[in-house]
Amino acid sequence: MKIGLLSDTHSYLHTKVFKHFKNCDEIWHAGDIGTVEVINQLSAFKPLRAVYGNIDNHKIRAICPKDIRFECEGVKVWITHIGGYPYNYTKKIREELDVNSPDLFICGHSHILRVIYDKNREILHMNPGAAGNYGIHKVITMLRFDIEKGEVKNLDVIEFNRN
Repeated sequence: MKIGLLSDTHSYLHTKVFKHFKNCDEIWHAGDIGTVEVINQLSAFKPLRAVYGNIDNHKIRAICPKDIRFECEGVKVWITHIGGYPYNYTKKIREELDVNSPDLFICGHSHILRVIYDKNREILHMNPGAAGNYGIHKVITMLRFDIEKGEVKNLDVIEFNRN
């Protein structure tokens, strides 16, 4: 299973998203989508799993949940928007990780791309950064990876100019 991961589009979807995710089986969006049009464009292109973020309105919240937990090719996945990162998770996330830990924890919000293996919890953490034009980031960032037989592999960092 080839996954395209993005977050924080804030109503903007660069055309290069479609180029970089053309061979993906699914697209995952870790919140702050911005508009229903972004959801419609992505889901018309590939199967989409998306959560809402703190800027998303009631229309998006009616379509997308706050959290998604599922299994993909033997990997337990949890996607949410605000979660922190290893050794600095939010209190609520830390409490949930203590009782129901995934193999892969994905969040957005910070606009900072991070991929960190949490050795204490044995969790791979991913934050794809920001794929929109709004925010502190200077470049658009996304991730692409494979999930196969219980393993995350072939991770690609995708980075390009905002305009």
